[in-house]
Amino acid sequence: MSSDDLRQFTPQPPDWKLDWYGLDMTYHWIQQMRACPQSPIYHAEGDVWIHTRMVLEELAQLAAWRALLPAERELLFSAAVLHDVGKPATTRVEGGHITSRGHSQKGARMSRRILWEMGLPPPVRESIAALVRYHQLPYYLVDRHDGRRTAIEISQTARTDYLTILAEADVRGRICRDLPRLLDNIKLFGEFCRENQCWASVRPFANAHSRFLYFRTLGRNPDYEADDDTRCEVTLMAGFPGSGKDTWLATHYPGPVISLDGIREEIGALPTGDQGPVVQIARDRAKDLLRAGESFAWNATNIARDLRRQVIDLGANYDARLRIVWVEAPRTELWDRNRARPKPVPERVVDLMMDRWETPDLCEAHDVHWIW
Repeated sequence: MSSDDLRQFTPQPPDWKLDWYGLDMTYHWIQQMRACPQSPIYHAEGDVWIHTRMVLEELAQLAAWRALLPAERELLFSAAVLHDVGKPATTRVEGGHITSRGHSQKGARMSRRILWEMGLPPPVRESIAALVRYHQLPYYLVDRHDGRRTAIEISQTARTDYLTILAEADVRGRICRDLPRLLDNIKLFGEFCRENQCWASVRPFANAHSRFLYFRTLGRNPDYEADDDTRCEVTLMAGFPGSGKDTWLATHYPGPVISLDGIREEIGALPTGDQGPVVQIARDRAKDLLRAGESFAWNATNIARDLRRQVIDLGANYDARLRIVWVEAPRTELWDRNRARPKPVPERVVDLMMDRWETPDLCEAHDVHWIW
């Protein structure tokens, strides 16, 4: 492990001692948790810094966590450290009450960048980020009308058995009146996941098209086997500037490519500012190919889920199969490649893009390929 790798602080047998001082001194984002207030109704123990320490101490005492393999313990420990990293950025007072609504989603994005900068392998990084994203759901998922759909969605990126361990540590690491109810709900969450075939594994579907349609249409039966009536395939490239998308396409993709950078060159547009005309030209070209049933690649950064959804919706409306190819590079290599480009993207722009970074998953498309 590198000197800044979060996993190095994982408590080890036989004493399972937590080095909280080492963590606090090493990572500035832990220090930012100091004096970040929490609602006294749900967190009478104090600020986020205090709560996070208590969660880690409780995690180290859980028999279920200790029984895991070392690499699994490291992964869950990292998720526990980061589970509330988004609170300082989202905490505010509304109607006289402290709220941090949205901190799980914000924390997942922050965790992803923190772990990328540490150089963690993408599969490990994404497992941790997924746990951060979903860490609150075991408390109330069984009461939601869309509980089954949500549990199945969670299973596509996060191990639900890991999630119950994290949730239990999160609950035990606080002072609140409804602790027994929360612990009961976590147990019910585990039983619910077992019943719906998404306990400790990805919930299977009959085929990729069945999965794709299930996450696009409310009320579908996850056991229904849909006929794959797709006519062509749209390959949606995704990755930061300098990650290697153009290189991958030149090497592996023989078909037509709709490139937003290429369109900007054609019309003399800048990569910053209003991109509406560029996207409209790209959409018009895509529609022509889709009407003809011809496969193509769409080449843009597509960092955020909502940006990808626009292209995915367009392709799905024409009965296309959707494939996402995510390309990434290590931190130093990414910056070096971007600077070496004929027209590098300003680093401040890339930084803003990273604040929205959501890697693709199998809830979005028929296939997702990672190049790293």
